[in-house]
Amino acid sequence: MAEHFSDILMANLSVGVLVLDDKLCVQYANASAERFFEQSRNQLMGHAIHKLFVQSSLETQRLRDALQNHLDFSDGEVQLTFVDGRHLLAEVTVTSLVHQNHPCLLVEFKQIDNLRRISQENQLWAQQQAARDLVRGLAHEIKNPLGGLRGAAQLLERQLDDPEQKEFTGLIIEQADRLRNLVDRLLGPNKPPNLQWHNVHKVLEKILTLLSLDCGNNIEFVRDYDPSIPDLYIDDEKIQQAVLNIARNAVQAMEGRGRIRFITRVERQVTIHGKRHPLCAQIKIIDNGPGIPDRLKDTLFYPMVTGKKDGTGLGLSIAQQLVDHHRGKIEVESWPGHTEFTLFLPIDKKEAKQ
Repeated sequence: MAEHFSDILMANLSVGVLVLDDKLCVQYANASAERFFEQSRNQLMGHAIHKLFVQSSLETQRLRDALQNHLDFSDGEVQLTFVDGRHLLAEVTVTSLVHQNHPCLLVEFKQIDNLRRISQENQLWAQQQAARDLVRGLAHEIKNPLGGLRGAAQLLERQLDDPEQKEFTGLIIEQADRLRNLVDRLLGPNKPPNLQWHNVHKVLEKILTLLSLDCGNNIEFVRDYDPSIPDLYIDDEKIQQAVLNIARNAVQAMEGRGRIRFITRVERQVTIHGKRHPLCAQIKIIDNGPGIPDRLKDTLFYPMVTGKKDGTGLGLSIAQQLVDHHRGKIEVESWPGHTEFTLFLPIDKKEAKQ
């Protein structure tokens, strides 16, 4: 009776449970594990756990150490990429057990729900806004004395007769102009968007034309459009710049050789910065490059953050500002061989804008 009752309990747990033997192969899977992995128990049985994923932040060596040293541990944010291309975050708890004199591991998987993802997104967005406001404040403080410095150099240049001395004042003016351009870029777009009704696929085709001219035949561009997406109330030039900044980053990350996919879809019930939108257009830019380094993932959209030696770190920051002006958002997922930026733009009804 007790054994039958324990089977019922395991079958009805909301968390996915696997039991691994001393070779880290699956010996048991409950019903929630079948749903989590989207495989039947028979398909899971006997498979080494590392073969169930293409990519996982839960290292196999950590499981071996837990098995050998009888250790328990938990990881609240494990990134998992499945063979079928699914990618999700999960809470993982590992418990070391001994069954019939053989060591084994009880591994529990719980998918992080959307509420937690939304909470993290709102927190990250608030931090990015604070960082952006700080940079803007510093940029204004730099810009004001910079104008005075440039003006003084111009006045001094008029008083000089020696061409060699004028070279120095010319250098001051040139460097002041360079810094002013950098400050203007730090301040970001300051004009409100010129919103009109546009077909998003026409915008993407302009971008693909520009990229094809820049990259030649070394980059393969793949289109996967949803023709049912209605016209969007957007500034086509600003959205073009945002997508172009992301796509050019992808080209540079792949060192000019690889594949970039442009995918459009309609997404329902999307929460953007705390507000729920019934319908959103989804634009995905996916490359098969090396992926984003872990050290950059949390600060990727901050101004002046870059993984490139000669980069300014402004491309993604500007892209996010441009999308923010459209009440949208940008999400990113990345692991080796796959980087996916997703733009969400609310779909408005034309009657409401007339």
